[in-house]
Amino acid sequence: MKVRIGYGFGVSTKLNDGGFGEVVDALERLRFDSLWLSERLGGDAPDPLVAMSFAAGRTERLKFGTSVMVLPGRNPVVLAKELATLDRLSNGRLLPAFGLGVANPHEQQAFGVERKDRARIFDEALTVMRSCWSDESTTFHGEWFHYDDLRVRPKPVQQPLEVWLGGIAASELKRVGRMADGWLPSFVTPADVAAARPVIEQVAAEHARVVPEDHFGALIPYSHGPLPDALVAGLAARRPELDDPASLVPRGWEQLLALIDQFVDVGSTKFVVLPIVEPNGVQGWTDELEAAAEMLLPRQT
Repeated sequence: MKVRIGYGFGVSTKLNDGGFGEVVDALERLRFDSLWLSERLGGDAPDPLVAMSFAAGRTERLKFGTSVMVLPGRNPVVLAKELATLDRLSNGRLLPAFGLGVANPHEQQAFGVERKDRARIFDEALTVMRSCWSDESTTFHGEWFHYDDLRVRPKPVQQPLEVWLGGIAASELKRVGRMADGWLPSFVTPADVAAARPVIEQVAAEHARVVPEDHFGALIPYSHGPLPDALVAGLAARRPELDDPASLVPRGWEQLLALIDQFVDVGSTKFVVLPIVEPNGVQGWTDELEAAAEMLLPRQT
């Protein structure tokens, strides 16, 4: 199976001006597999749809995805049209990944969706979008969305346009099995992946689906130094069952490489790495990517 390594910019990145393009150019030049944009309306990170379009227009081979784009609160038909267009204009380089949205009052207010409704809206919206991408017309009647003989064109180049989901909770794993083409969790261990993959595959089989064996991956934050206290506390709250939650974030290239190899051993092949502390400006990012390319890209097969 092919191992592929991409880079994520994260929700706190300051790359939201001309420097964004320069870093995208470096990712293309160094031959990283992909670029992943996160969504946070109240943060400095650029809008992922706009940023992906900008990146697509100045690259030829770099793939680009969202980690993740919030689906509840968006018009699924309009978004389906936008993403299909982007996939066509980029010659099939889009990697859409969706989520329910962060548990944050500011973000929830902006999207206008009650937390208790998110999962049901998500499931309906993704069903509608898949139909818009593959069917000549869409007829759908659910709790939240209603369409009769709706036609959305153009269709994406990729058929099917593969959707990636994350998450490690039982409900999230089941959703991956029911609805996703790939799994990209974050802050997980290789043991987590080894335990979760059979669950995803079983649920997929129960719904007459197959998640391709090379569509299991991981988003791996890393650091070159001590972790910020706030992050350590957040990891402890997020994964209290682990003896050392801070071990979820490797320190230095050697630890990162070792962790990637451990994930490969349990069947993961698609990786998005993300520096916890953002490099300083465009030159800092370029230096980081140059070093990462030398250390990490030999793992790509």
